[in-house]
Amino acid sequence: MNDPYTTQSWWIATLGHTLHWAQLREREAGTAEVLDHDGKLHAYDSEDTARSMLLDAGYVEFDGLDEEDALERGFSLDEVAPPRAGSDAELVGLMSVSLGRQA
Repeated sequence: MNDPYTTQSWWIATLGHTLHWAQLREREAGTAEVLDHDGKLHAYDSEDTARSMLLDAGYVEFDGLDEEDALERGFSLDEVAPPRAGSDAELVGLMSVSLGRQA
């Protein structure tokens, strides 16, 4: 099956001791969509718009974090990795993670 996305990136937000993932996906046409931890797929006219909406919602791009940033959010980069699954339905079940403790 061909991947319909040209780029994909993972974003995180923390609320208390819970980490929420969101996946930003850019399509070849330049439009973008975000799959959030609730399983909702949000469509945007561009990747820039999607990024702005994620930032406004308190998300940060996971690849841009260093260990100090992660510790401020309550986890270590050694303990957390983007979820992987065979389908969006399976992925959504992995997109909210209890941190269990403050790092």
